[in-house]
Amino acid sequence: MTPESLNLLYLSTASVAVLIILIAWARMNAFLALLLASIVMGLGSGMDPVKMVKAFESGMGGTLGGIAGVLGLGTILGGLLAASGGAEVLAKALIRLFGPKRVHWCLMVLGLCIGLTTWFAVGLVMLVPILITLARETKEPFLKLAIPMLAVLSIMHGVMPPHPGPVVALQALNADLGKVMLWGLLAAVPVAAISGPIFASWVVPRVTVTTPELPPVDPVVAARAKPSLGVTVAVLVVPILLLMTQTVAELLEEDPNHPIRQIASVIGNPTLALGLSVIFAGIVFRFSRSESLKIGEKAIAAVGMTLLVVGGGGGFKGVLEASGAAGAIGDMAEAAHLPPLVFGWVCAALVRVATGSATVAITTASGLVAPLVIGNPDVNPELVVVGIGCGSLFLSHLNDAGFWIVKELLGMTVAQTLRTWTVTETLVGITGLFVAWGLDLVF
Repeated sequence: MTPESLNLLYLSTASVAVLIILIAWARMNAFLALLLASIVMGLGSGMDPVKMVKAFESGMGGTLGGIAGVLGLGTILGGLLAASGGAEVLAKALIRLFGPKRVHWCLMVLGLCIGLTTWFAVGLVMLVPILITLARETKEPFLKLAIPMLAVLSIMHGVMPPHPGPVVALQALNADLGKVMLWGLLAAVPVAAISGPIFASWVVPRVTVTTPELPPVDPVVAARAKPSLGVTVAVLVVPILLLMTQTVAELLEEDPNHPIRQIASVIGNPTLALGLSVIFAGIVFRFSRSESLKIGEKAIAAVGMTLLVVGGGGGFKGVLEASGAAGAIGDMAEAAHLPPLVFGWVCAALVRVATGSATVAITTASGLVAPLVIGNPDVNPELVVVGIGCGSLFLSHLNDAGFWIVKELLGMTVAQTLRTWTVTETLVGITGLFVAWGLDLVF
C-alpha cells in the first residue's frame, strides 16, 4: 500500500472516532457531529475546502433524495394504520394465530415477506405500528420482538434482489438471479436465527427499552369502528405489489425502453408507490381529508430531526468517497490475498464501517472482486454475492442512516442502539460470512 492510502485509512479511523466521541461523550447534536467529522476527514486528507463542502452537500442530497420521501410517506402510512386501529386488528389476529409467546416468529415472517420487495426503511416504518401494538398486547419485552424483525429486514436488504446492492453485485459478477435468491434464502435462515431470536434472548435481560408510544389519536377518530382484517392486510399489501411491478416487468421484458418497463419503473418507484399507498389507506380507512391531513402532520413531525441526521450521514459518506478513502480500503483488502468470497466480504465490511452505506460497500467490493470471480470455475459467484451482501451489513454505527432511523422509530438512546442494533448488524455480518463460506466449501 502507498503512504497516501495509509494516511487515508488513518484519517478514516480518526474521523469515525471523532464522530463517536462527539455524539456519545460530548452529547453533541448528531448532525453537527457528522459535519465536524466530515471537516476532519476532508481537511486532513488535503481536500480543497470548496470541494469538501460540495462533496458533503452532494452526499447529503443524494441520500435524502432516495430516502426522504420513503421515510416521510412510510411514517404517514404507519400513522394511518395506527390511528385507524388497523395495527391493533392485525396484532390481535396474529396473537390468535401464533400465540402470545411466539409472536416474534410471526414478526420475522412478516419481515421476510415485506423485506423481500421493499427497502429496509420502508419495511421498518410499515411494521413499527404492528410491532408496538404486539408488544403492548402480549406484554412481551420490546426488544424480544424488535430485534428478530430488524435482523430479517436487514438481511433481505443486503442479500436479496431486487434491492439495489445485490442487483449491482450480481450484475458485476455475472451471477444468476435465481441462484442468488436461493442461496440468499438458505443463508438467511441460520443468520436470522443467531442475530435475531438467539441474540434477543441474551440482550433482553441486559438492555431495557421501554415500548414506545404510538402517535396520539384524535378522540373522534379513535371512537370510530375499526377496519376489518382484510382491509388492514390490503393496506400492507398494496405498497408491496406496487414496488414489485418494476421487478416483474424486468423479468418479463428485457428491453429497458419498452413502454411496460417505463410504466413499471414509475409505478414501482418507492416514493410514488408509498404516495399512492397513503392515498389508498386514507380512502379504505374512511378518513376525511382533514383527518388524513392531521394524522399525517402528527406522524411526520416526529421524523424531522431523523431526516436531518440521515442527510448528515450521507454528507459524511460523500466526503469519505471524494477523499479516496473507499479506494484505500479496497487496496488494503486486496493486499491481503484472501479467497474471493472472504476478500469480497472484507472489502464490503471495511467500506461499510467507513462510509456507513451498504450500497456503496457492495458496489465497491463487487468491482474489486470481479476479476477474481468472472471466468473462474472454482468460484461460486452467487455465494460471493451473498458474502458481499453480509459484509455490507457489518457494524452499523453513527455514520449509517439506518442507525438513526432505527434509533428514532424504536425510541432508543444512542447507547441502547449501539448495544442492540449495532451488535445485531455485526452478528449478521459475521455469521453471514461463515454460513456463506461454509456453503461454498461444501457446494
